[in-house]
Amino acid sequence: MFTIGDFARHGRVSVRMLRHYDATGLLRPAHVDPATGYRYYSAAQLSRLNRVIALKELGFTLQQVRDIVDEKVGTEELRGMLRLRRAELEATVAAVAARLVQVEARLRSIESEGHMPTNDVVIKEIPAVRVAELTATANGFDPRDIGPVITPLYDELFRRLDAAGITPTGPGVAYYEEAPEGGGAITVHAGVQVTAPLRNGEDLRILDLPSVDRAATIVHRGPMDAVVPTAQALAHWIDGNGYRSSGYPREVNLECPENREEWVTELQTPVVEV
Repeated sequence: MFTIGDFARHGRVSVRMLRHYDATGLLRPAHVDPATGYRYYSAAQLSRLNRVIALKELGFTLQQVRDIVDEKVGTEELRGMLRLRRAELEATVAAVAARLVQVEARLRSIESEGHMPTNDVVIKEIPAVRVAELTATANGFDPRDIGPVITPLYDELFRRLDAAGITPTGPGVAYYEEAPEGGGAITVHAGVQVTAPLRNGEDLRILDLPSVDRAATIVHRGPMDAVVPTAQALAHWIDGNGYRSSGYPREVNLECPENREEWVTELQTPVVEV
């Protein structure tokens, strides 16, 4: 038998945690001295302790942990619980990874302050272009808001084009505008160039985007969730060269290989001289 202190050391947990597990019924001492109240544990109880800690680390509630270690949960139910928890953890990891990408992008913007590139920006005329598009609403311009909206839009757009027998004839063209409901929401337009007839159906819209007499453009290389430094470089150039924005910007997907790090996207912002 081990004292609570010895058992805590062998189990690599705190005495406080063992007392808590005793109070909640997760792990009772093997023996309690009636005279002193001292708790004693056996080595065999390390197995239950390991299971309790592992399940807690997976995010299960105390009641769920108790039911599992007391074998009140069947094998199939436990397998389902573990699959669900795995999916939740994977989603958390993906969200943290996306957040890290945004932090890195903001850091690059901060590190570039004071020496924004000027030779990468080109002023040019943008011709009118016909696109097939689908739209949806995002909460804002944050790449973490846009990404989960625009990616499924493009997947669905290409599926519908294929079903309609329409073949894209040029790159994707995305643009954004304030959503009618306001509140900072934006309407995401996911489009791709086509030569098909105009249509305004519920399943697919084909329209002509007007030409732009003058647009400040810059090429972004890499995934769009890391576009912040490039977009802000363009903003600094516009502000520092006597222009102001005069319309909603567009994103033209010049190259979209499977590896997103190799994506090439041109950012186009309509401008006028101040």
